[in-house]
Formats: sequence, C-alpha cells, structure tokens
Amino acid sequence: MNRIIAFLLLMTFCSCDFIEKKKVYSNDILDEELKTFNWNDVDEYPTFESCNSNLDNANKKKCFENTLRQILNDKLAKYEIIVSEEINDTVQLKITIDSQGTFVINNIVSNEVTQTEIPQLDSLLRKSLDSLPKIYPAIKRSQEVKTQFVFPVIIKIE
Repeated sequence: MNRIIAFLLLMTFCSCDFIEKKKVYSNDILDEELKTFNWNDVDEYPTFESCNSNLDNANKKKCFENTLRQILNDKLAKYEIIVSEEINDTVQLKITIDSQGTFVINNIVSNEVTQTEIPQLDSLLRKSLDSLPKIYPAIKRSQEVKTQFVFPVIIKIE
C-alpha cells in the first residue's frame, strides 16, 4: 500500500510538466512564416487591362512586357532622332509599380555613346511612358504589392 501511495505521489508531482501547455507567441509564428516567403517573386505580375485575366502568370508577364514595349515603340517612332554615328545599345529602365498601380521610372542606364548622341533620350523615354493605360499591380498572397524590375529597351539607330 505504501508503494502505491508513493507511486501516486511521485506521478502527481511529475505529471505537472506533462499538463503544462507551452505558449505560442504570434511573433514566433510570424517569424517562421516570413522565413518561408520568396521575396523575389510574386503570385501575379503587374498587368494591363488589355491582358486577358484567364492567362497564366508567365503569359501575363509576357503580355505586360509586350504591351509596354509596343506603347514605347509607337511613341518613340513619332520622334525624329538624328545621330552622327551608329547606335546599338540596350538601355535599362529601372521601373517601379506601386500597390496602387502607379508606374514610375526610377533610373535609366545607357552607355556614354548613347548619352552623348541622344542627350534627350531620358526625357523621350519618360515622356513616352507618362500616359499608360490602367495598370493592375502585382499580387503576393492576395495582397497588392509594390514591384521593381528592369525593363530592357534596345536602341538601334543607323
């Protein structure tokens, strides 16, 4: 009988650790969740209204880039650019589209020859892209997010 009482007392004192529940803090859950994110990719790329919403993500991205390229080509074709030497350059437009769909050119990178031959290139590119159709922002986990990317523009003048 003493052994049974001693065993029950021992179990009572030891079992408190088994009954105790660990607290889970919301910050710990958030930290773990943030570690699983791929911050360099979005669920849906920015898109124009003209791009069909039934397209998959890769085709939406292509549609967005092609539409942007077509608008840029159409507007730049209206300008007469005269140069003294042949230009074959890829200009990098660093672009931001915020969570409201606002389009901003952050920076334009081109080589020195292009800058010397076409000093107004920056303003022409900015003016060509200042009146775009409505842009729907990128989506990450059902939230509209800001995206930044580099858009290459080939300048070829003979």
